[in-house]
Amino acid sequence: MNNTIRKKYNKINNIAGWLAFAIATVTYLLTLEPTASLWDCGEFITTAYGLEVGHPPGAPLFMIMARFFSLFAPSPESVPYMVNSLSALASGFTILFLFWTITHLAKKIVLKDSLESLESLPIGKTIAIMGAGLTGALAYTFSDTFWFSAVEAEVYASSSFFTAIVFWCILKWEDCADQKRSNRWLILIAYLIGLSIGVHLLNLLAIPAIVFVYYFKKYKISKIGIIKTSALSILILGTVIYGVIPGIVTIASWFELLFVNSIGLPYNTGVIIYAILILTLIVIGIKYSIKKKKVILNTVILCFTMIVIGYSSYAMIVIRSSANTTIDENNPDNVFSLLSYLNRDQYGNRPLMFGQYYNAPALNYTNEGNVYAKLNNRYEVIDTKQGVEFDKRFTTIFPRMYSREPLHVSGYKFWGGTGGRSVNVEGKNLIIPSFGSNLKFFFSYQINFMYFRYFMWNFAGRQNDIQGHGDNIHGNWISGIPFLDNVRLGNQNELPDTLKNNKSRNTYFFFPLILGLLGLLIQLKKDKNNFWVVLLLFFFTGIAIVMYLNQTPYQPRERDYAYAGSFYAFAIWIGLGVLYIHDLLQTKISEKNSALAASIICLICVPTLMACQNWDDHDRSGRHATTAHAHNYLASCEKDAILFTFGDNDTFPLWYIQNVEKFRQDVRIVNLSLLAGDWYIDQQKKDYYTNKALKISFKNEQYRQGTRDWVLVNPVVERKFDIKEILNFIKSDNSEDKLSSQDGEYISYSPTKNVYFPVDSTYLINSGEVKPEDANRMVKRLDIVIPKTDLTKADMIVYDIIRENNWRRPVYFSIGMGKKEFLGLDKYFQLAGACYKLTPFLKQDTSGVETGSIDSESLYDTFMNKYKWGRIKEKDVYIDEFHKYTIGIIRYYNTAERLSAQLLNEDKKEKAIAVIDKIFTEIPISKIGLQPIMIYLADSYYRAGVPKKGDIICSKYIDEVFQFIKFYHSQGKNNYNAYAGEEERQINLYKAIVTTLLRNKREKLAQECQTKIESLYK
Repeated sequence: MNNTIRKKYNKINNIAGWLAFAIATVTYLLTLEPTASLWDCGEFITTAYGLEVGHPPGAPLFMIMARFFSLFAPSPESVPYMVNSLSALASGFTILFLFWTITHLAKKIVLKDSLESLESLPIGKTIAIMGAGLTGALAYTFSDTFWFSAVEAEVYASSSFFTAIVFWCILKWEDCADQKRSNRWLILIAYLIGLSIGVHLLNLLAIPAIVFVYYFKKYKISKIGIIKTSALSILILGTVIYGVIPGIVTIASWFELLFVNSIGLPYNTGVIIYAILILTLIVIGIKYSIKKKKVILNTVILCFTMIVIGYSSYAMIVIRSSANTTIDENNPDNVFSLLSYLNRDQYGNRPLMFGQYYNAPALNYTNEGNVYAKLNNRYEVIDTKQGVEFDKRFTTIFPRMYSREPLHVSGYKFWGGTGGRSVNVEGKNLIIPSFGSNLKFFFSYQINFMYFRYFMWNFAGRQNDIQGHGDNIHGNWISGIPFLDNVRLGNQNELPDTLKNNKSRNTYFFFPLILGLLGLLIQLKKDKNNFWVVLLLFFFTGIAIVMYLNQTPYQPRERDYAYAGSFYAFAIWIGLGVLYIHDLLQTKISEKNSALAASIICLICVPTLMACQNWDDHDRSGRHATTAHAHNYLASCEKDAILFTFGDNDTFPLWYIQNVEKFRQDVRIVNLSLLAGDWYIDQQKKDYYTNKALKISFKNEQYRQGTRDWVLVNPVVERKFDIKEILNFIKSDNSEDKLSSQDGEYISYSPTKNVYFPVDSTYLINSGEVKPEDANRMVKRLDIVIPKTDLTKADMIVYDIIRENNWRRPVYFSIGMGKKEFLGLDKYFQLAGACYKLTPFLKQDTSGVETGSIDSESLYDTFMNKYKWGRIKEKDVYIDEFHKYTIGIIRYYNTAERLSAQLLNEDKKEKAIAVIDKIFTEIPISKIGLQPIMIYLADSYYRAGVPKKGDIICSKYIDEVFQFIKFYHSQGKNNYNAYAGEEERQINLYKAIVTTLLRNKREKLAQECQTKIESLYK
């Protein structure tokens, strides 16, 4: 072996790998979002900054790493950038290990005798190998899904890093010449897998591929060997996921129950004894394996030990929860609550291999286990986990259509069809969905729409970032080759400008896909063993996840991030595709020139093309929209306010700006979706920062899990009651104050729907909360009708908080939540900006659909002087669809329209014009597109006496309506019907524009609009 040549090759390989790392890392740092983004990012930054406890099942290792990065932030406002940098660096290292993985596999294809042939390796082959590594690694660098995760504070970038390094490590083990030392790589892999549990479980899906690498090197390949290895790989994967992760904690709970409840020792005694026992058994096992020279047993014990050590990052969750941090979701401060936390009990479960259809009648409820809580120096059973026994006729193997949600059911029928057979159930004819419909839904929706569509986004092209649910113009994959795209999606030649010029419309002309398929073929032909290894990685991080997630229709967001590992595996084949091109070219030109040509062609046609297409919509470097919106929420609230929020994007950015940037810490944020948890109610009774604890009359035993999770609203009394009387009635444990159920249990209930909240008018006037001139408008009480047939625990606590508060603190509701969450109080709301304020004033105009009255002077000051706009108007900022709708950028237009209309009603034209000018300046049409609310703003311009500005809006809008209708008409008979509803919508917009023009005496422009649209129907 010529060590000089080996070292030279390794040097080139290392330099090229670090070059790929540098390109990726610089790219991600240049396009990094400087602050918190949507969804879980705000929560992760906040919990990392304070080492707090986030949502189940937690990511303690990620939080520890993110906390370390946050220490280098020069100011609180810079913390998100540093945490986001963790994702950028983790992604850069992912690319580094991907490069080395590709060159390792490429070398096996190029060389016949592995490293023994390096001494005769021609320069052409070295170029081809490096070209393969760079092409595949950079293709993944600039891929849609991976790039998206690389520039925000989410766990998926770090999870990808663990997948990449673990897969690389097993290849290093395979190459290790010293067999006595090679098992060190396996132990390192076990440790990395244990660590990865503290980030995300996706990394575990590399285990089957790892097992097969071991099998191919250690054993002679045979059919029975393949079968046994497949079974073993699944067994190991299942053991880690369902055994080690929950199992260690489950057994700890048995010990804890024994030593605390049975023996009477203090809390955590059982856990400590259990930990000592595990440590003792490990030490004994290691000593025994060394003494008896049992190498495999020693390796297995050490691997288990390393997994447990890595997994021990979860100790931080318990430690920090015990410290009662500000954010302490699920309060996992003991072994039982930790087990529930790890199992994600609050999210429920879904059937996988056997279960019910969506319309299966429930026959009985089953006890699936006890729920324990710390009470009286022991663990008491406070509730049971309930399962459901369904009619066996409505169950099936591999159930895909299981959710009973009406929206999901409609999606099942849309994607899977309505086939089935009719059966009689208690006198009613019900349709049992056919297994064919079940499989049709699986293949058409779960496989095709929720996986293959994402796969093609990354390797063929993406139509736009507008989330679609099966239509032809939103969120599909495209290639950029018209005749192919037109067959699937209809005529794309007449696309409206708003869709044609969407920055997220990216086309790669199938180049990455084709190159990947060529790489697959050459590996299958020349290196079958490793082909099966990569295929296993591709399958288990793709299709297997689809099967495991069992997703329902109408997901709240796109889920491509879950399949990043599968796209990683395909990027390996993209790299190997360079070798296929190299083989083709060297039949015509020299080996060196063909390697150079293949590398250059592939680098230009794949990663360079992908970078050019994707840069503009993946560059978040100037975007501050999410945190600006969070700022506006809190800026809309008065001092010491109580703010009720609902979803992730209503809450997590607010947690960030309040906890990290220390903005408006006087406001108490109460998330309604968490308020059903007894632990969260407990936390609301504590002081945080500068805001005092909320007054809640319910005691812990009256709302703990399993107690009053919901109550019936059974209106047997018509008269109105003070809500406090009703809540006291609900809290009563007297059986006479309850309804008896068929199984002999007593159920709390409300005897009326008619309740009221008293108004402390004296306090409101004396405190200045209500101006003296408005005193006569105050109502004596807030009369409401409970708008539900049953109240959840969260509903009861909201009513209780408001009643016990008794007007001492201002109360607000998020503008982003649905009307049903307002609990009948919305007729007393006042639009305060990004939220509604509960007031003692009844909205005078109840005929409109808009929520809340308006105090024009107060709202004007908030809108013009207190709001931040997050640099939305800047040219370098791209606003995606989720920012437009999820955090409610469009709602700012609604606020501007309502405020300007109110100002015009009060004859304050200059202020009305200023408001409209402000919204169009700060959130330009070019950033969010034309929206129907803008027609009303045009009307306000006309009313304010600036018709030219109104004309500009109407003209732009009628041009867009014209383009959309023209597009629909270009689809042909087969596709046109799919757009009938959309065309009707555009016609209604056209009518609204013309009506607005005629009402404001803009007859000439109205006639031009009519002529233009009517020309389409001639």
